[in-house]
Amino acid sequence: MAGKPKLHYTKGRGKMESIRWLLAAAGVEFEEEFIETKEDLEKLRNDGVLLFQQVPMVEMDGMRMVQTRAILSYIAAKYNLYGKDLKERAWIDMYVEGTTDLMGMIMYLPFQPADTKEKNLALIIERATTRYFPVYEKALKDHGQDYLVGNKLSWADVHLLEAILMVEECKPDVLSAFPLLQAFKGRISNIPTIKKFLQPGSQRKPPTDEKFVAVVRKIFNI
Repeated sequence: MAGKPKLHYTKGRGKMESIRWLLAAAGVEFEEEFIETKEDLEKLRNDGVLLFQQVPMVEMDGMRMVQTRAILSYIAAKYNLYGKDLKERAWIDMYVEGTTDLMGMIMYLPFQPADTKEKNLALIIERATTRYFPVYEKALKDHGQDYLVGNKLSWADVHLLEAILMVEECKPDVLSAFPLLQAFKGRISNIPTIKKFLQPGSQRKPPTDEKFVAVVRKIFNI
């Protein structure tokens, strides 16, 4: 029997968090080997296990996978979270790219200079409420199902819930004008595997704080 996937990354969210989410949603147990110092990262690089000298890296099914998108696509396809045909897959990809763009803005916020943070936070809320969330609200309305694509849970749903919770950390009432997304959040949060991941003590990581920013800057020389 193959061992559990092993995730190599820092002890924070970053680009690995969506991978943790997707594995957890699929009910897959995983191990983590944390990069805590610059030397830890250099060792991985020197050992030749990072294809492009970058993390995230996931050891799974005899592969050492890098590139977040490639890892996520593999997990989604392997665990039947990637639609039933090419058209559904295309819709899932489009929805995921949208949430990735939104989450990217939030991910980089703690690393920005203090004098630009307020402006960028306002931009995140504006984009969420005028560009991204209206798309998903309409998709749920037009589709008339509990999920974004087809009539079953997909990567798109898991990614959207992660994005919603990240935006709510910035502005708790951000879904006030989106009743279908509020209901969606409740439904997807209660799927047993996801509910477990949302409990305290899970492998979900907390929001990035100043202390973690300092650690990341040190490890990656930024």
